[in-house]
Amino acid sequence: MIRKILLAILGLLFVFGAVTIAKRTIANKKEWKPKKEKKLATGAFVEIVKNTSTPINITTSGNLTAKNRVDLFAEVQGIFNNSARAFKAGTWYKKGDVLLELDKKEELIALKAQKSSFYNQLVLLIPDLRLDYPAAITKWDAYVRDFDVNRSLKSLPEPESEKEKLFLAGRNIYTAFYNVQNLETQLQNYTIRAPFSGVLTEALVNPGALIRPGQKLGEFIDQSVYELEVAVNTAYGELLGIGKKVELHNVEKTKKWTGKVVRVNSLVDPASQTIPTFIQVAGKTLKEGMYLEAEITAKEEQNTYEINRKLLVENDKVFIVRDSILDLVTVDPIFFKESTAVVKGLEDGMQILSKAIPSAYIGMKVKIFSEEQTALSN
Repeated sequence: MIRKILLAILGLLFVFGAVTIAKRTIANKKEWKPKKEKKLATGAFVEIVKNTSTPINITTSGNLTAKNRVDLFAEVQGIFNNSARAFKAGTWYKKGDVLLELDKKEELIALKAQKSSFYNQLVLLIPDLRLDYPAAITKWDAYVRDFDVNRSLKSLPEPESEKEKLFLAGRNIYTAFYNVQNLETQLQNYTIRAPFSGVLTEALVNPGALIRPGQKLGEFIDQSVYELEVAVNTAYGELLGIGKKVELHNVEKTKKWTGKVVRVNSLVDPASQTIPTFIQVAGKTLKEGMYLEAEITAKEEQNTYEINRKLLVENDKVFIVRDSILDLVTVDPIFFKESTAVVKGLEDGMQILSKAIPSAYIGMKVKIFSEEQTALSN
């Protein structure tokens, strides 16, 4: 019993001591106050303005089209008979080669019949001419003797007087002549020849097919010369004269060509306010439909400075550093390139930011860093 009482007393003493020590510790604890940080200046990279003469290079693009191209259409009806080569897309033809020929046997027979009828009229005409116009008989006699139904019709002899002309018209000589000439012209439509050396880019019919008038047969282009249509801002339209040299390159910029301006449209696109400009270019590696970019040097702007477009604030302002303090000045953007802008309004010797500072504002204190210091610290 006594032992239990002693243990209880010792427990109470332990608890009382622990509480007392805790109160003293809390009473002696000093209140922690955060140290006031000293605000540091923001690092800034700058460059010194030096105005120069900046060439304004207009960069535009478009797809190549062949300067000489022909859409092949049928004017007559007939069976596709033959071609000088396989009538397939990609086939090359020399100037004058037969691209496509239709069967014309019936038309050829009809033409010969018409020529024979005309020949008979001429033979019957000779006796009357010998009597009434003996001075003209020599040339008409020679014309009849030289007449051949298998050859193209020659021009009629010129009448020596108005009476002779009326005499020939009364005998329907002119009507018969022009009827034959019309059939000869129609017969030529059965054969389509290459107007220049080039390649067939589209073939829509095959040998043996029935061709109808007005039917499209294919497309033929000249591979030696191409044109690139580009859109140029109206501000520089007057500076693009005919014959001006233009540098062209592919998208990867691995190949280059030199072209020249051959036409400038006088019509302005009302939607984009641009002028369609046509550039002629030649090259063995060029193909129809190839996408090219053109760089045209329009003019040189004096007293300008070129900066990164990301440095522009509201498109017409830029941050400068004055006595380690940021300030905002207004500039006049003259021309925008892909990643840079040509501006006026900066004075020589000004320090402008070369790298944008997030959340920059007028009056911000900055510490100027150089690219060399950053490279050494890294």
